[in-house]
Amino acid sequence: MSWSKLKQQLEGFLSPALEGTVEYRAPGYRYLPDKSGICYISVDRRNVLNMGDKTNTIRWYQTELEIKNDPDIRIPVSKEEIEAVRQAAKGPVPEDRLIIMARSRLSTEHAKELMSAQAALVKSNFIVVANKFLTTPIEESLESRDMVLNILALVDRRVGKKRILSMTEKMGLKHPVVQYFYELRRGAL
Repeated sequence: MSWSKLKQQLEGFLSPALEGTVEYRAPGYRYLPDKSGICYISVDRRNVLNMGDKTNTIRWYQTELEIKNDPDIRIPVSKEEIEAVRQAAKGPVPEDRLIIMARSRLSTEHAKELMSAQAALVKSNFIVVANKFLTTPIEESLESRDMVLNILALVDRRVGKKRILSMTEKMGLKHPVVQYFYELRRGAL
């Protein structure tokens, strides 16, 4: 599918409140078949998905330790996860220490997921992901681990106010770029 047709379809799904604010842009066109096209999602004419841009207000993590130490990421711990740590400890461990151990275990897993999502974003071809978005149900795109799919779904008009407001807790575990678009959409309600 050509870029202009793809852009037209994506803009057709854009929430009316975000029209004129969110744009899909392709500053360079693909001339060689082995080279992927460079595309951006921009907000108020600023490219948001550019990890190398130092003026970007969205935080991009360099290490897993940076993610684990980020005070903005709050990972909820369930009773099942605490019980799993208790079983693995094979001995008496104070309850507050079990919570810390379970949270540490979950934050390590979460950090690995965020780092792999960032790496996938660097390597991803926006056009391929956008085509996938157009052919998959909106629920799958919202639940996906792919950040670009999450972003495209969050700015989609098919996601209503009630669903956006009910996603607040889930968004705390997403990458800051996905949280940025979530807040943008929530602010436009």
